[in-house]
Parts: sequence; structure tokens; C-alpha cells
Amino acid sequence: MNRPLLGPDVKLYNPAYIHPSALIYGDVTLRDGCSVWPNVVMRAEMYRIDIGPNANIQDFVMIHVGDGADAIVGANCSITHHVTLHGCTIGDNCLIGIGATIMDRCVIGENSIVAGGAFLKEGSVIPPNSIVMGQPGKVTKTRNNAAANALNAFLYRRNAESYAKGEYRVWSSPAFRDEIATEMARLKALYGEGA
Repeated sequence: MNRPLLGPDVKLYNPAYIHPSALIYGDVTLRDGCSVWPNVVMRAEMYRIDIGPNANIQDFVMIHVGDGADAIVGANCSITHHVTLHGCTIGDNCLIGIGATIMDRCVIGENSIVAGGAFLKEGSVIPPNSIVMGQPGKVTKTRNNAAANALNAFLYRRNAESYAKGEYRVWSSPAFRDEIATEMARLKALYGEGA
């Protein structure tokens, strides 16, 4: 398999990378700098899926529309390995931890972290700057995670750009460590030192 399987309704706005094993069907939009990693499945037979700029959809993620609900991922988000997003909205600068499940009509506020393995039941609304854990998921702490989450998205965008060129070790180079430090300083200035 040399190319991802993209249905005819998929809209591409300069994504950084789409792995050849990805399966993407229906009304799906992939925005500038986003990346889609191995074995991701996105299906939007009804309603829509929209992946924001610089978001990364990591290995084995499933994104599906919900019961009367789009699936929206904001800018600078990391949707990590084995996550299921089902008809929910993820705000900008969020990190969704490994194996989390977020159900229909949930809204995750910007700059939040959902811990690995968390389960958010239908209709959960999480305020911005939250850390969410548990089954069912509940806010356990409030903290602005914007800079750290945006840095993770930056790492994935750069990695995606390298993968698109057939380079698989960009993170290991000393020059890239310097680039990370520069980007972190920029993000702290943008979002605040405590972000």
C-alpha cells in the first residue's frame, strides 16, 4: 500500500503527513500542518470531521461522527495512540492521552489534558485549562497547559514533515534540541510562563 485510502469527499488543506495505512472516508477536512499516523481510521458518513492546523492524530486512533454530532479537533492538538473520539469537540492546544475515549457531544475546553485511559461519557463539558482523569472522566486539576501541549504538536509537525521526506530520526539530532528550546521560549512568551 503506497497511499492512504481517502474517500472522494475528503478535503486536504496542506496536511504535513498522512501515513499510507490511514483510512479516511466521508466529509473529513485535514488542515495545514496536521498529521495522520499509522492505522488511523476516520469515518464521517453523516456530519463531519475537521482536524485543525498542526494537530496530530497518532497511531491507531479512531475518529467517528456521533449521534447528531460532528467530530472536531482544534489547532495544536495531540490525539495520542489508541484514542477514540466519537462525535465530540476538542478545543485548541489539547492533549488527549493514550487509550482515552471521548463520547458524543462532549466538549473539551482549550489548553486541557485528558489523561490516558479516561472515559468521558456523552455530553460531558470540560472547562478550559483542565486536567481530566478517570472513568467517568472528571476534572482533577486546573492549569493552563497551552505551551506544553502546543510544543508537543510542534514536535509532531516537524516529525511529520521529516517523515514526508523519508527521514525518520529528526528528533534525535542535536540541532533539533536547539529548535525545541527556541520554540518553547516562543510558546511561553505567547501563552504565559506558567502555560
